Amino acid sequence: MFDNLSDRLGGVFDKLKGRGALREQDVRDAMREVRVALLEADVALPVARRFIDAVTEKAVGASVLRSVTPGQQVVKIVHDELVAMLSGDVGDAGDAGDTGAVGLTLDAKPPVVIMMVGLQGSGKTTTTAKLGKLIREKHGKKAMMASLDVNRPAAQEQLKVLGEQADVATLPIVAGQQPVDIARRAMEAARLQNFDVLLLDTAGRLHVDAALMAEMKAVSSVSAPTEVLLVVDSLTGQDAVNVAQSFSGEVPLTGVVLTRMDGDARGGAALSMRAVTGKPIKFAGTGEKLDAIEPFRPGSVADRILGMGDVVSLVERAAATIKEDEAAKLAENFEKGKFDLNDLRMQLRQMQNMGGLGMLAGMMPGMKKAKAAMAASNMDDKVLIHMDAIIGSMTAKERARPELMNAKRKKRVAAGSGTDVQSVNKLLKMHQEMGRAMKQLRKMGGLKSLAAMFGGGGMGGPGGMGSLGGPGAMGGLPGLPGPRGKK
Repeated sequence: MFDNLSDRLGGVFDKLKGRGALREQDVRDAMREVRVALLEADVALPVARRFIDAVTEKAVGASVLRSVTPGQQVVKIVHDELVAMLSGDVGDAGDAGDTGAVGLTLDAKPPVVIMMVGLQGSGKTTTTAKLGKLIREKHGKKAMMASLDVNRPAAQEQLKVLGEQADVATLPIVAGQQPVDIARRAMEAARLQNFDVLLLDTAGRLHVDAALMAEMKAVSSVSAPTEVLLVVDSLTGQDAVNVAQSFSGEVPLTGVVLTRMDGDARGGAALSMRAVTGKPIKFAGTGEKLDAIEPFRPGSVADRILGMGDVVSLVERAAATIKEDEAAKLAENFEKGKFDLNDLRMQLRQMQNMGGLGMLAGMMPGMKKAKAAMAASNMDDKVLIHMDAIIGSMTAKERARPELMNAKRKKRVAAGSGTDVQSVNKLLKMHQEMGRAMKQLRKMGGLKSLAAMFGGGGMGGPGGMGSLGGPGAMGGLPGLPGPRGKK
């Protein structure tokens, strides 16, 4: 998401930053292009208009136009206003607004009721399971889920299966029971079994109608929810904003969850949602897996739109996916100057678990061009799978001592992995380059030196940035082997 908008804004700001001095007309011309880019990204017209007016008013001031770096100043103003738009902190964007995420309210008297609402197909049931897993793992709370969807076939069974996968309890299904009665039974069961949190997955419709709203209000009156979260599919674009506006007028929403944020939507829904509903976007769904949900941080989203990366989310994802024992082993081997193909394979799998090459490149500052180059050369996440297959086709001795790989062994490995000798050679070359980079880094002071470069002492430890793909991992991307037939 946001790729097209990011590219358009990048082109506009490159023009501004390339000039030594700016006239007021230069700024107004640039803002006209920004306005068109926002509207093409499906941002609601009133929201786009307010945004452009606020940026223009600040950008044409004497302090900006007479600045040593006026182009950079304009970009900062745009960044701060984007954060203000996404966080709802309008009128005080001078300090970049509220860059942090707005979490769930879980400190109320148990059971804390979280009511999930939204249209059919928006991803409510999956999001309910994701939140149940998040509450159990991140907050250490005992959660139970209950499906109130008696209209969609197998909806209750779907939540039950997801509950088993997420290791979150679900309310037993009673055939024929209606939503309000299910809500009452869920409340009683949660009290009797001492659950901290109860998640109610309500039914949806294909569109907003009176029957849907009446059911929402009836369930709300019975359960008295602490949180009412609206789940909307960001791929529906401007229509998602219209749906959110309809719900916010009828149900006491406390927040929004945007699903499919990993898709190719134009991003207008995310940029407009806070301004339209007046409620914070609390979470973003980033995939189908039950752990593919993350807090929505306005500052991080603004950074990504303007091509500045998202290091905070990257570090969090690393901490959540990288196993501590594996990270400790990699760090130990690194300090000893040891880096064999087993270590490389471990790092490649870590990259897969963190979302793949495209996701990582999008989060790292300065990697926007690298991400575009990967897309242009058809370099997708299957590359990591092919590399893993190549290493898996080697013997334990070959993985520990890559220098043993002669022509005969390479042919055997290529045949066993379904690739070709050229791909095997590329992998071995990448391993050599990474090994050399690690030796150079050891001479500079090792992982502590790397952590200092990132501005934190803890990044080199287990689970930190020091174990993220290893030093030089992203630098080795140009040498990645592609699938058979792709060079």
